Amino acid sequence: MDRIKFNKNPKLKNPLFVVAWPGMGEVAYKAAGYLAEKLKAEVFARIPAQEFFYLMESHVRDGIISLPEWPGNRFYFHKGKGGSQDVIIFIADAQPDLARADEYCRLIITVAKRYKADRVISFAAMPQAIDHNQPPNVWFTATSETIKKELVKYNVQTLNDGHISGLNGLFLGMAKRAGLDGFCLLGEIPLYTIQIENPKASCAVLEALGRITGLTADLSDLRAQAAQLEIQINNLLEYLKLGPAPGPIGEDEIDKIRKSLSQLTKLPLSVQQKIEELFSRAKTDISRAHELKTELDKWNVYKDYEDRFLDLFKKNKESNN
Repeated sequence: MDRIKFNKNPKLKNPLFVVAWPGMGEVAYKAAGYLAEKLKAEVFARIPAQEFFYLMESHVRDGIISLPEWPGNRFYFHKGKGGSQDVIIFIADAQPDLARADEYCRLIITVAKRYKADRVISFAAMPQAIDHNQPPNVWFTATSETIKKELVKYNVQTLNDGHISGLNGLFLGMAKRAGLDGFCLLGEIPLYTIQIENPKASCAVLEALGRITGLTADLSDLRAQAAQLEIQINNLLEYLKLGPAPGPIGEDEIDKIRKSLSQLTKLPLSVQQKIEELFSRAKTDISRAHELKTELDKWNVYKDYEDRFLDLFKKNKESNN
């Protein structure tokens, strides 16, 4: 606990414990941040970033270079009113070095146990072959059969098989191993929009959270953001002469939109960090190159990294001669 910096010790009763990191569509990060803002949740503790993160770039403004700020790792609390449940929200501005993810997760779990958290809840994105104009479904997976049976009645779909990458998925598995119960809510996002934030999916996740737990917030601002983004994507489709699609967009259209969006957006910092970590690992173990290629293809950025990727094999061949 000494490694967590507390500035308050709130008195909470079996709070819900929500966690979120940046990821695809920024679904989790956006949902948790919006929830904390609307609840006027207060920061009561932090995890110093230097132990689990590393800087990977410098910033330049007006010709002057400087180092970026370390990513925040903040615990918020909100006292429920009128019978509503207390809540703790942990939000990180980036995903940590995955080599130290186990230790990092155990620190967060100590806070959940200290306050006798009722349930741990994470959010994530679920890329699907859907159109951006249609309402996204919300899927879930749980830490136990009991919770699974309970959640089915809340108009959320069960993710029976698959995986949830990054800390938004990994943490829940770590929490289960530590004896905590919980579930993950996954908001659908179109395959061609994984590189930009998706407030519509974040909104759907928070609506599902409200139905399940009673923890609600005014979602009107988030819905307005979703409507604005929908207009921007429609304008882009019109520019590309694809027009609004009557159903799920085909692979060729997805690829075309993806490439266009990649020119207008940038990868989330957490994804950039993961790619750099995979490059570092592949340099010493070329068998990890497949994992790296999969990640680059997932985000449609292989062409941006192609020279570096091919250099891995050249250097490996040279070292074996």
